[in-house]
Amino acid sequence: MSAPDGTQQDGGTPQEYFSRMYTARPDPWQLADRWYEQRKYVLTLAALPEREYASAFEPGCSVGVLSARLAGRCRALLSCDREELALAQARSRLAHLPHVRVERRVLPEDWPGPQESFDLVVLSELLYYFPAAAGADLLERAVSSLGPGGTLLLVHWRRQVAEHARSGDDVHEQARTHPALVRIAAHSEPDFLLDVFIRPRQAGTPAEHLSVAAAEGLT
Repeated sequence: MSAPDGTQQDGGTPQEYFSRMYTARPDPWQLADRWYEQRKYVLTLAALPEREYASAFEPGCSVGVLSARLAGRCRALLSCDREELALAQARSRLAHLPHVRVERRVLPEDWPGPQESFDLVVLSELLYYFPAAAGADLLERAVSSLGPGGTLLLVHWRRQVAEHARSGDDVHEQARTHPALVRIAAHSEPDFLLDVFIRPRQAGTPAEHLSVAAAEGLT
């Protein structure tokens, strides 16, 4: 369960929680070491429908473990977090990758502006720290940031955590009802959910026309 940008919005997880966690342990969720996390990251990368993305955005990057894996599938990657202790580790881990930017951003106000669009946005272990209204705002920003045909990937822990504003199931149900998104892949386990969405170039495009096989002319 990676630690994203903290939020102090009403009903959300306070920033002090993240500061306390990173002060107590540099990698409080053991993202670099746990087999659970390594396996989840493999599934995350495997679920991406494109071999390579021109430009990707990963908010809530924590210490940059997933960022390093995403970097191999992107020509440009912007990763961000709010917590400076996490960012110091992310910058060190990603310093050898010139196509990766690591920035401090506070969400939702520091979401990239309309002049910067992406063909991949990854929301990994992030949205359950925000209450429903703020989560809807972030989801809308993510969709708006996607270029036509862009990919939105969500993956979230399902177990109950006292510091979470919502459950992972609630987060994914909110995304599944967004009118501009078409879900093309889903993975469900007792521990986490993973959903892959496309913002189709043409409204009303069915999921079967957006599959990897369809893109390669196999259907």
